[in-house]
Amino acid sequence: MTLSLQVEELKPANSEAPSIRGTLEKFKIQTEKLNAWFGNNHVLKDLSINIKEDEVTAIIGPSGCGKSTFIRCLNRMHELVPGARSSGAVLLDNANVYARGIDPVTVRRKVGMVFQKPNPFPTMSVYDNVAAGLKLNGIRDHQKLDRAVKRSLELAFLWDEVKTELDKSGASLSGGQQQRLCIARALAVEPEVILMDEPCSALDPVATAKIEELISSLKAQYTVVIVTHNMQQAARVSDNTAFLYLGQLIEYGETTQLFENPTEELTERYLTGKFG
Repeated sequence: MTLSLQVEELKPANSEAPSIRGTLEKFKIQTEKLNAWFGNNHVLKDLSINIKEDEVTAIIGPSGCGKSTFIRCLNRMHELVPGARSSGAVLLDNANVYARGIDPVTVRRKVGMVFQKPNPFPTMSVYDNVAAGLKLNGIRDHQKLDRAVKRSLELAFLWDEVKTELDKSGASLSGGQQQRLCIARALAVEPEVILMDEPCSALDPVATAKIEELISSLKAQYTVVIVTHNMQQAARVSDNTAFLYLGQLIEYGETTQLFENPTEELTERYLTGKFG
């Protein structure tokens, strides 16, 4: 699928990064000189990153380095914060999501988000939590909803645990189940990219293992970008890793290469626990 949006004009920001053009690799998302601010606070500085399709990309770095801001820029959630702004380009299937005429709501359907803390709708059942986005998009056919809910819960490794309890409140599930319910809710509207902001930070080791297994399975159908403070988790689940520090991209490449043989001294110092 591609970003099927009508725009008057597409003018990606000029980038000096040669890898963005003229390559046979398929990139799902590309950022070109992406900058972001909260008021006068310049939190992202000229980030140019190519995110490969159908792979897991981890974003690592110390607290306050801009990891969460970066992924919120990818689906235009950053602009929802009062005083926040950005510049540069974010390309989804080569279409600039910040171009004139692009509906940010449509971008967010294509690029779903799962947050750090599980946030099921507490007054809704498990079923209605998953179906909420579909209903907002105008789908009322019960058979279509039933199929979508079952498929999404299966993809989230949750169907077998809740299939006889679909009428229960989503808030009645365990923490790990609630997070997988939120992932199912994001999957139900059939996005192309899943962003995950510290999805395991509030979970116990057993629930974390299930989420990590789920992340690894999702890349068969989706492009996944995960923010994590847990470097072991990044090493386990990701194909590629980007290391950010003070809003700048320090190093980006295949996860095995970055962890085992980083090219930047700052990356090595962070990975070995000398700061952060």
